[in-house]
Amino acid sequence: MAFAGRRDVPEPPDFGILKRLARDQLIYLLEQLPGKKDLFIEADLMSPLDRIANISILKHEVDKLYKVESRPALGTSDQFCFLVRPRIKTMRYIADIVNADKMSGRSRKYKIIFSPQKFYACEMVLEEEGVFGDVTCDEWSFYLLPLDEDIISMELPEFFRDYFLEGDHRWINSVARALQLLNSLYGPFGKAYGIGRCAKMSYELWRDLEEESEGDGQGRKPEIGNIFLMDRDTDYVTALCSQVVYEGLVDDTFRIKCGSVDFGPDVTSSDKSIKVLLNAQDKVFSQIRNEHFSSVFGFLSQKSRNLQAQYDRRRSMDIKQMKNFVSQELKGLKQEHRLLSLHIGACESIMKKKTKQDFQEMIKAEHSLLEGFDIRESTSFIEEHIDRQVSPIESLRLMCLLSITENGLIPKDYRSLKTQYLQSYGPEHLLTFHNLKRIGLLTEQSAGETLTAVESKVSKLVTDRAAGKITDAFNSLARKSNFRAISKKLGLIPRVDGEYDLKMPRDMAYVFSGAYVPLSCKIIEQVLERRGWLGLEEVVRLLNGNEFSVSGSASAGLGAGGPGAGGSDSTLPLLDSTVEDNPAWESQRIVLAVFLGGCTFSEIAALRFLGKERGCKFIFLTTAITNSARMMEAMIEAKA
Repeated sequence: MAFAGRRDVPEPPDFGILKRLARDQLIYLLEQLPGKKDLFIEADLMSPLDRIANISILKHEVDKLYKVESRPALGTSDQFCFLVRPRIKTMRYIADIVNADKMSGRSRKYKIIFSPQKFYACEMVLEEEGVFGDVTCDEWSFYLLPLDEDIISMELPEFFRDYFLEGDHRWINSVARALQLLNSLYGPFGKAYGIGRCAKMSYELWRDLEEESEGDGQGRKPEIGNIFLMDRDTDYVTALCSQVVYEGLVDDTFRIKCGSVDFGPDVTSSDKSIKVLLNAQDKVFSQIRNEHFSSVFGFLSQKSRNLQAQYDRRRSMDIKQMKNFVSQELKGLKQEHRLLSLHIGACESIMKKKTKQDFQEMIKAEHSLLEGFDIRESTSFIEEHIDRQVSPIESLRLMCLLSITENGLIPKDYRSLKTQYLQSYGPEHLLTFHNLKRIGLLTEQSAGETLTAVESKVSKLVTDRAAGKITDAFNSLARKSNFRAISKKLGLIPRVDGEYDLKMPRDMAYVFSGAYVPLSCKIIEQVLERRGWLGLEEVVRLLNGNEFSVSGSASAGLGAGGPGAGGSDSTLPLLDSTVEDNPAWESQRIVLAVFLGGCTFSEIAALRFLGKERGCKFIFLTTAITNSARMMEAMIEAKA
């Protein structure tokens, strides 16, 4: 398959302890309300709960389980427990139940367990509704859900909209506490890097929390050596591109939720759907998840031949061998056969859907946008896409990709595309355009403001180091992407002689068919190689700054931050081929990559490839798994 790998990659730490901690704390909180009780669970906590605790644990002194938003049956228990996200809408729902009980003269005990933490606004709503004195509140510090051996999710899909669109900083505390937990269990982290306002704020708050707790993990052998924090708005382009690695395509087509996917009748070849857990335990999936889709069918057909050959061995066995085969191998082979048929079914379903959507044409248009060629032709493709009403989400995504790669649309194109979109999909999307403009995904160039004009303006601004501080003040405004200039500086568009070999890729660009190296992954590679931001000053300026590089992680101040910080530090050998394999350096070869605002499976595949090439291991911590459709849905205001 694709990855040969330069040398042994270190094993990731065991994240099972995170599940056990969350489960034990939940049981403890439920026991705080002794006796029989009814438990109300918020819908988007159901899947994460499923991953850490089975229903028998939840039934611990629980009489009935309800989904929040449903009304309790009459004559139910005298104790209600609500397991919820800290949302105002949910507080009003709880207040309605309490007030209805008061009106009917029914006396009960009420307990609200907030996950991952309680917000002051929630208490205010309970107070306004007149029920604050009737309920007891607690926090379930369920910050981290391990989805796989190298992926941890905070399962906060609302983080992206809340922070990047609304400017709401409330989740930063949750990120800092999550980092504190990881640092106490698997740290102390040797070196911290980051870029973006949210990354910087999260780091600073985490550092403050560490100082308050006086570094519980100090003096232990660390299991994770380094950490890199990155804001999603540092690289929107990667998240907007169509995914072509198998795991990314499964997510785009079927929606992977909390590490599992529902395969419908079109995949299972039966009349029922099957829920499948997608992780490293799935022997078939683990071998194809990071592969380019064009390689997957070949692998699956080879796998099925190998499997058949193992079954055929039975014919030449004696009774003793047959007994061993049935007791030891048959169960595993049947399981593998079941998974193989599911993944073949998934591939066929993806092929059918993508053929219907003119996938090849779309990929061609995307590559033209990334490379900056045939922009007129790509614009015409987008207009045709809108006029045919293929998909409101896909049309928006292509418009955003055009805007961000061209540093904004020229006013004529912006008005034309916006008008056509509103006529095709409805005027209720006007607010969506406002949101996209505000976040910097779909912007209009100012009169006479071409890409080169912007670049020269930026370079004039930052010749004086002090001027950098002024630019920070404008970062909250709609950002300019400067994608072309960054792409040129970092060589994001590979120059390939002949055909790009997707079966034996040479670099991270394979995750986008060899057309584009993900910007987010390239930044991480460059900073780790240089052990700091030295030599990347121009890139940092184009990305609107807010970078930092700190030795000794949370125990050090941010004073060391800055474009060149950490440049001469030799504590990070992980991308340095001259360093011998040495147990003392093992943790230094494990990097925690933190994506604030979401991470795509394409980025995960690219960094896994980089890790195998350079002999290091990336662990991914993300606020949620994202893709282009989820990003667009977060911006849409029109009610479905």
